[in-house]
Amino acid sequence: MNKEAITAIVSSKLKLIRTERGYTQDKMADVIGLSKKTLVQIEKERSTAGWTTAAAVCALFRNSDILQSALGGDPVEIAELAAHKTISRPNGQEKTMGGRVWWRELDSQKGIRLQQNVISGHYRVLDAEDYRLFSTYDAAEAEEHFQNHVKRTGDE
Repeated sequence: MNKEAITAIVSSKLKLIRTERGYTQDKMADVIGLSKKTLVQIEKERSTAGWTTAAAVCALFRNSDILQSALGGDPVEIAELAAHKTISRPNGQEKTMGGRVWWRELDSQKGIRLQQNVISGHYRVLDAEDYRLFSTYDAAEAEEHFQNHVKRTGDE
């Protein structure tokens, strides 16, 4: 999933996200830093949000069920991956739910797991305690990181 796809999804779901939170158009526009007129145009599908607005919505409404369902998981992770192309956290600083929703397990060795998101298509490597070690859209790169983490786990 790239920036354009995320922007399109956020734009199409913006009104639902706003109503899910119980915000008026004035309040939502203020929270995400848009004019009310621009927000109305996006909600009526006359225009789309820009990348900055989409990223802000992902960050500010990361717990939105609507947004999580549309993107296939943590909106911040999806936006971060689209912006940076890969995310590497070798010390496992970010705890996940372990892939119970939106994830297909591709491989598992020595407690290290390689998963693919069924909606966005991106890959991630998790440790035995469900901490995210690496994310990317590149299958070969994901496999390489998976094997490196498995090897490191075996060396310890």
